[in-house]
Amino acid sequence: MSHTPGARQAQKLKTRQALLDASLVLLEEQSLSSLGLREVTRAVGVAPTAFYRHFRSTADLGVALVEEALGSLHPMIRTTVSPAGNSDERIARAVELIAGHVAAHPAHVRFVARERHGGVQPVREAIREELARFAEEVRAELAKDAESTGWSDADLRMLAGLYVDQMLITASLFLETLDAPEEERRLAARTAERQLRLISVGRRHWLD
Repeated sequence: MSHTPGARQAQKLKTRQALLDASLVLLEEQSLSSLGLREVTRAVGVAPTAFYRHFRSTADLGVALVEEALGSLHPMIRTTVSPAGNSDERIARAVELIAGHVAAHPAHVRFVARERHGGVQPVREAIREELARFAEEVRAELAKDAESTGWSDADLRMLAGLYVDQMLITASLFLETLDAPEEERRLAARTAERQLRLISVGRRHWLD
């Protein structure tokens, strides 16, 4: 049974995930550009040649990590800008969701924050493409809101970009205070809410 196509595929997926997980641990202490495939395969306990059954290069592995880190965020991004509730409720919900994601996936957040402007071009491009998709989804959600009446599509795209950038800033802020005392984490949350509120106030008066 262990040699059936289904079992082999399951084992292949398991090894691939093990390589991704090991890489993420190793990248806690270094950048992707310095990561060696032998280092990764040694951590997993497979031969270096096994790496190439799953990834063409460490850059290819990095792109897969980007997809893993950011691909699951699309529902959360849409929720944070949903028109449900008043402005303060939406902001509090957004900050709470971001804080929860950072607490649950700190290594993914740290990887994206480091590699967004890192030295591996395919990974930078993958992050930029994912963030562009986020911005487009945010623009589509903002367009449904009554507050967006009269806004041009270009201005909605600009606002969406501001929200996405601020979400990344907020995630980085929570990452820095992850192991800090409770009061410091509360201060980070208040700061994040004030920053988002500033964007919200500017939005309400943009067409004045």
